Amino acid sequence: MVNNWEIILRLILASMFGGLIGLDRESTNRPAGFRTHILVCIGSALIMLVSIENSKYGADPSRIAAQVVSGIGFLGAGTILRTGTNIEGLTTAASLWVCAGIGLATGLGYYLGAAFTTLAVLFFLRYSKIFERKFLKNSYKSLEVIGLTRAGLIGDIGTIFGRYNIIPHNIDLNKIIQELTLIKGILRIKVDNRVVDIKA
Repeated sequence: MVNNWEIILRLILASMFGGLIGLDRESTNRPAGFRTHILVCIGSALIMLVSIENSKYGADPSRIAAQVVSGIGFLGAGTILRTGTNIEGLTTAASLWVCAGIGLATGLGYYLGAAFTTLAVLFFLRYSKIFERKFLKNSYKSLEVIGLTRAGLIGDIGTIFGRYNIIPHNIDLNKIIQELTLIKGILRIKVDNRVVDIKA
C-alpha cells in the first residue's frame, strides 16, 4: 500500500519534526530532550506504518496506533517531578504526547497536519511566557535580591523563599556589583572587575 520510498520519507520527516521539538526542550535543560523526542516521533510513525500494512490482511489500522496514545503516558510520567508544592515536567510530558501524535500523522501521510502542529508546538513552547506575562501580569510580582556572591547563597535565598511560601517562576541571575562610588559627579560601578563610569 505504501511504497518503500514513501516509508523512508515518512520516517525521515517524523525524525525531523520530533527533533525540532526536542531541540527546544534540550535548550531549556528539560528531562526529555532531542533524542527522546526523535525516538517517540519516529517510533509512532513506524507503528502507524505497521498498522497500515496490517490493514491489507483485514486488521483495523487504528487498533495498534491507538495504543500509542495511551502508552506514551508511561514515558511522559517519567518526566514529571514534584518538589514540595511545585510540579515540574508537565510541559515536557505534553510535548512527548504531542510528538507521538505528530509521528502517527506523519506515518499516515498527513504531512500538513504534522508540519503545522510541529510549528504550533514550537511557537507556544518559545513564546507562551510572553502571553502569560501580558495577560496574567497581576498574578505575578517581581522580586529583586542583591547579595555578595558566596558559596550557598542561592540555597539560602531558596530557604527564605520557602519560609514565606514564595514560589519562583522565573529566576534571572545578573552580575553582582562589587563596588559603587560617586566621584565628582561620575558614578563609578565595578562589575566583575570591569569598571564602568556613568555621568550622574
